[in-house]
Amino acid sequence: MQYNADLHLHSCFSMATSPEMVPKKILAGCRTKGIHVVGSGDALHPVWREMWEPFLENEYKITVVPQTEVEDSSRVHHLILMETFDQFAELQQRFTPACGHLTTAGRPHLHLSGEEIAREVHERGGMIGPAHAFTPWTSLFAAFDRPSECYGEEEIEFCELGLSADSSYGASIEEFAGVPFLSNSDAHSAAPEKLGREFTRLEMSALTVRGVLEAIRKGSVVLNAGFFPEEGKYNRTACTRCYAQFSLAEAERLHWRCPADKGRIKVGVKERAEQLSTIPPTDRPPYLKMVPLGEVIARVLGVSSPNTKKARALYSKFIEAFDNEIAVLLEVPYDELVNISPETAEALVSMGVARVTLIPGGGRYGSFTL
Repeated sequence: MQYNADLHLHSCFSMATSPEMVPKKILAGCRTKGIHVVGSGDALHPVWREMWEPFLENEYKITVVPQTEVEDSSRVHHLILMETFDQFAELQQRFTPACGHLTTAGRPHLHLSGEEIAREVHERGGMIGPAHAFTPWTSLFAAFDRPSECYGEEEIEFCELGLSADSSYGASIEEFAGVPFLSNSDAHSAAPEKLGREFTRLEMSALTVRGVLEAIRKGSVVLNAGFFPEEGKYNRTACTRCYAQFSLAEAERLHWRCPADKGRIKVGVKERAEQLSTIPPTDRPPYLKMVPLGEVIARVLGVSSPNTKKARALYSKFIEAFDNEIAVLLEVPYDELVNISPETAEALVSMGVARVTLIPGGGRYGSFTL
């Protein structure tokens, strides 16, 4: 069977996260979105683990995978998956000497290398891989040119692409050959335009935590789905102050300083991936590019936000008719969508054949026009 998984999000204990990021709201959001497997977020936080316990068996039959994100001494972010919260409790004890705020921060900074963190995770039967691997500030490829430079002798079980990349960005990186790519939301809110905005569809023998981890180990990824990479915040090389965009050659010629305001120029995900690509692209599962339904509706209606009353009302009509958002975006035929809103149906068809105009992001999120 195939199931949709979003394996990276954050709790109400993380910075810049909605206070409504609590288990009940997360699970309800997953049901509306069409997510069958969700990461717990912030599983090193003891109170957050306790908050999840009553919801591990839930009315929506959603499988909750113990998960966290940590930052290492090189400011690389790592995604960690475990089978049980007890394993995270053990990991918390091990990491406490390397971090003074494990009981207060959702995403802790550890005074350990990537290799040291990976070793501790592996000794407890867990899985680890780089989070948003290409992001220019806090990622694997912001600090290193190869995964082995970060993880040393330790293996990685997956790589999370991040919102500014699709599978093609990593397909020609030699050390990623055979490493599954995951797409996740990194959600800080349970709103439908955030939760599940990117997801991975897995072929699984059983809808259990162990089944999820086994599917990733086996590379049983059926498809990745997510943003057009151009919509991501860091897709193109740009000035961090004025957001002017540059080619890689221009940035190098300017010594990475913007001529307009002397701001720092940061390499974009697209250009960084090109720098790192050294082999012909390896075969990867399909990557389906999509825009959250609420954002499409907002553009169609000409309103400022998916959260306006008018947009929410139309969104609810689609969910009532077709069960969940992912079904609307990827599965329901046009002839049925048009009965709810012809204009929205046309917009979804345009996205499906990439008939949209994209304004790439560089230091701020990109956008699209229909």
